Amino acid sequence: MLEVNNVSTFYGRIQALWDVSLKIEEKEIVALVGANGAGKTTLLNTISGVIKPTSGTITFLGKRIDTLPPHEIVGLGISHIPESRRLFVDMSVKENLELGAYGKQAWKARHETLEEVYQLFPRLKERSGQLARTLSGGEQQMVAMGRGLMSRPKLCIIDEPSNGLSPILVREVFEIIQSLRERGITILLIEQNVRQTLEAADRAYVLENGRIVMEGDCATCLASEHIRKSYLGL
Repeated sequence: MLEVNNVSTFYGRIQALWDVSLKIEEKEIVALVGANGAGKTTLLNTISGVIKPTSGTITFLGKRIDTLPPHEIVGLGISHIPESRRLFVDMSVKENLELGAYGKQAWKARHETLEEVYQLFPRLKERSGQLARTLSGGEQQMVAMGRGLMSRPKLCIIDEPSNGLSPILVREVFEIIQSLRERGITILLIEQNVRQTLEAADRAYVLENGRIVMEGDCATCLASEHIRKSYLGL
């Protein structure tokens, strides 16, 4: 579904990604593991078109996307749910959700999609007229995920969805991610809870200092001494 080939990215004169390559198959959950500053969010922003790579290519469903603007990438079926939620806090829950359906086709189907989001997150229907700033952290994360679904994506890129949430809400977030896969949505996931992420995902890539240093199925990664020492504290 998604193929990143030898992508390098710079911030000004500073190189952030070095010849990064990865592949994601349809209906997979793929984890991207790495320490803070490793380049994970930079890679996600490069895939979604927010940052342009200086070399390499990115293809989605056989179409090259690394030269496209972000709104066209969204229209092809990639949704990016960013770290820290990035809600419009002085707008209502419903208004935040509807902003995710700004694409022409998604806008036509917004009423149907909104009901699907409310089925997935019943609490949001109860709070549809409430300002986003008045929600709890868990509810704000639900809005961010719901907004990402309003474009009716084939691939969801999710960056640190459990950041700042209680353990109970973290479990709920992971259950939602699994339910998205059951609905046919492919997931690329960055998550600080490495063990829980590797237990939920099918495969993983480890990014360190802007380079992919390990890849494989999650059972292999969990058994890796490097992963256990560096990310699990074992």
